[in-house]
Amino acid sequence: MTTTKKIGPFLAALLVAGNMIGSGVYLLPATLASVGSSSVLSWLAATAGGLVLAGAFALLAMLRPTLNGIATYAGDGLGRPFGFASSMAYWVSSWVGNVAIALAVVGYLAVFVPGLKGPVPTTAAAIGAIWLLAGANLLGPRLVARLSGLTLLIGLLPILAVIVLGVIDFDPHVFTGSWNPSGKPLAETIPPSVVTVFWAFLGFESANVAAAAVRDPQRDIPIAALGGVGLAAVVYMAATVAIMGIIPAGELATSTAPFADAVTRLAGPTVGAAVAVCALVKAIGTLGGWILVAAETNRATAAEGFLPRAISEVEPDRTPVRDILVTSALMTGAAVLSASPTLGEQFEVLINVSTVLFMVVYGLCALALVRFAGAIERPGPRLGARLLALAGALFSIWTIWSSDRELLKVTGVVLLATTPLWAISALTRRRAAAAA
Repeated sequence: MTTTKKIGPFLAALLVAGNMIGSGVYLLPATLASVGSSSVLSWLAATAGGLVLAGAFALLAMLRPTLNGIATYAGDGLGRPFGFASSMAYWVSSWVGNVAIALAVVGYLAVFVPGLKGPVPTTAAAIGAIWLLAGANLLGPRLVARLSGLTLLIGLLPILAVIVLGVIDFDPHVFTGSWNPSGKPLAETIPPSVVTVFWAFLGFESANVAAAAVRDPQRDIPIAALGGVGLAAVVYMAATVAIMGIIPAGELATSTAPFADAVTRLAGPTVGAAVAVCALVKAIGTLGGWILVAAETNRATAAEGFLPRAISEVEPDRTPVRDILVTSALMTGAAVLSASPTLGEQFEVLINVSTVLFMVVYGLCALALVRFAGAIERPGPRLGARLLALAGALFSIWTIWSSDRELLKVTGVVLLATTPLWAISALTRRRAAAAA
């Protein structure tokens, strides 16, 4: 790629922000209703942590530019056992998180088909959406990539509509009345909600992908990473404040389509329905793209030797049929096991599990940066990189520790359930070495 065709820091930052702002944010206001408008403090804490981790990953992109996938950083920096733990956490979170995206599809579809509300129809519809988009992936990645691209701008319209209309009709009494619905001290409610909020920041590592496409990586990658996170955070907080200044927390908690509900109040049912259509289309495109990502994660993890090769195509030049089928089956199981009385509760369980698993990956990658920073020649920048890495690791640990104790148990069980795969991979490696 010639220098003239490469992108600068502004476009790179937009790329990062665009990858972060996905369908999951469409249900977050309803999920955060129990915390109320005080969740803006959660957004500020998550933004600070996101900026630190984005800076750490920008350094990883510059120091280890040839690595394939963020799950490999821990293995190269800390040793194969940590690489296994990171890969398993990334693998599980890739298909657990997709169920949450499927719920976003169902939530906005329920605006037009009210019969989808309720644990059984919601879960059944989510499973249907998963297999429908899995079928699209089986037809080939080109179709899914085009679908994701076409829905990107469409998906931003509901968020922008709520921000603009919310500024015009913001009701401070609704916002302050919903500040802390539970009545508990904020020191008890804010830290656990940071886990929920950080779901919207997953994807900031897209700056790493941008490394080969920008004109001056040494200068532009940090700008892209930090600028992308900052831009996305402004959009998230503006939308959250706007919605919570329109819909009281009690009503917001039962909403399956908070952005559509907010616009309906301000501009009427026709415009609200149009917003729901935009959110639905974006959620469908996002789900299709992330099913492909989950399948590729399955294939990469199998190629690394951490999963049995029998469940993967392994070869990268073939459509990952088995990977798509396996991950879709796992998503179906996660959808059934996470079924809850309301869509918002089911969504919260899934994104919290997925986010905690991602924080495991991010924390291990940040610790790996401590070692990689040794390649920096100048002592000042080397020390700065290591301090940034430690700050990222500490934020990841704090976020995991602040999460609900039941959630920690679930996450621990998930990771423990993958440990037999370590024994299988070790046995496979020994057999391969003996045969050689």
